[in-house]
Amino acid sequence: MDSQDTQALPSGTAAPHSLWRELRDAIRGTEADYTKIPLRRAVLLLAVPMVLELVLESTFAVVDIYFVATLGPSAVATVGLTESYLFLLYAVAMGLAMAVTAVIARRIGEGKKEEAAISAVQAIFVALLVALPVAVVGIVYAKDLLRLMGADAWALAHGYRYTQWMLGGNLVILLLFVINAVFRGAGDAAISMRVLWLANGLNILLCPLLILGYGPVPALGIEGAAMATNIGRGCGVLFQLWMLLRGGKHIRVLVSQIRVHGEVLWNIVRTSLGGIGQMIVAMSAWIFLMRILADIGSAAVAGATIAIRLMMFTMTPAWGMSNAAATLVGQNLGANEPGRAEAAVWHIGWYNMGYLLVIAACFFLFPQQLVGFFTHDPAVIKVGAEWLRILSYSLYVYGWWMVSVQAFNGAGDTVTPTRINLVFFWLIQIPLAWLLALHFGWKETGVFWAAFVSETSVGLFTLWLFSRGGWKTAKV
Repeated sequence: MDSQDTQALPSGTAAPHSLWRELRDAIRGTEADYTKIPLRRAVLLLAVPMVLELVLESTFAVVDIYFVATLGPSAVATVGLTESYLFLLYAVAMGLAMAVTAVIARRIGEGKKEEAAISAVQAIFVALLVALPVAVVGIVYAKDLLRLMGADAWALAHGYRYTQWMLGGNLVILLLFVINAVFRGAGDAAISMRVLWLANGLNILLCPLLILGYGPVPALGIEGAAMATNIGRGCGVLFQLWMLLRGGKHIRVLVSQIRVHGEVLWNIVRTSLGGIGQMIVAMSAWIFLMRILADIGSAAVAGATIAIRLMMFTMTPAWGMSNAAATLVGQNLGANEPGRAEAAVWHIGWYNMGYLLVIAACFFLFPQQLVGFFTHDPAVIKVGAEWLRILSYSLYVYGWWMVSVQAFNGAGDTVTPTRINLVFFWLIQIPLAWLLALHFGWKETGVFWAAFVSETSVGLFTLWLFSRGGWKTAKV
């Protein structure tokens, strides 16, 4: 623990005022040096906006699936199957964002703000290069991609337009991830929060309007859901670019810096390869699981899709705190404070575990009610509720995995988590899911228990590896 955390409070009324002031600073943004201020304050200033930005992101995911569910199980299944491909895009975006956070945080910790700004520009160039081929494939081959995943006739006749919009507009997804990673790595987490508030606030307003129609606006069905998402995210990206040029508390890009720096660009690409590989392994494992569920039926895919959305919604505070760990690790390693970097991870890990124990209790006690909020289909409710209950047994371990993986990523060691994911998700989860679900006839129950086994074991192993401390020597 940071020794400054033990300072006595001056009076009995000072604590509430101090806490309120810290929360206000966290939301507004602060110029605080996260390598020097008390550790608990650093965690609070970074974690609060990161949690809030992800809460609204996950709120949109829940709102989106709520209105899509009014179109029927096939529409929900279309979203689930499209998201299987989006998971690969998210893998690239998140892997690139990991590298960007690590590089920017390290440069800020070293006091090299100009180099941090140049790295931010190169990261945007990389995102542009990745987005173009994905957009072409998504627009031209949408039906083929859905057919490959076992989509039903409704999805192939009507749902493919959703897939075209989501994959065709992938640039806004990539830029949201990458530029927010710049702000987070620099310590401007409040800006990242405002970006997602804008993007997802617009999504939430437009989603029911474009799906169901109102007044002169026609009901566009599932295609309207994708249009709402792209419009909201596009506005978020414009706001990001404006803030990046205007300047935050810790980073600002000058017009003169907007050019290619080959060495810096390659450093980001090289650092991101491990993160992209790490996420592709994890996300592609979900594609295989969804493919197995598609063989079982649309109800299995729909139930699993709703359960995943609920999991994403409830776990966002834990992800937000884990993202704060990545920034603190990167900046403190840059400032030659490895002990403080490690202490930050243990602090946040305990917070994660406590929070996820509460969520696990809700999943265990009220699974039918939670899934039933989104659908009245008994078969879909049965599937989704079963997965939530099985998830409840391992959530607290998963919370430790989240924060320890972010410690590796924040340090710039993205290769170690890639190797871990390869073993536990590809070599354990996928074969076990196929064996239990299809060979032994457990159907969706087999998939869910395979996920439980792999995620519990990967969480325990990653935490043990973190405790050994090899990540402290990573260079970026």
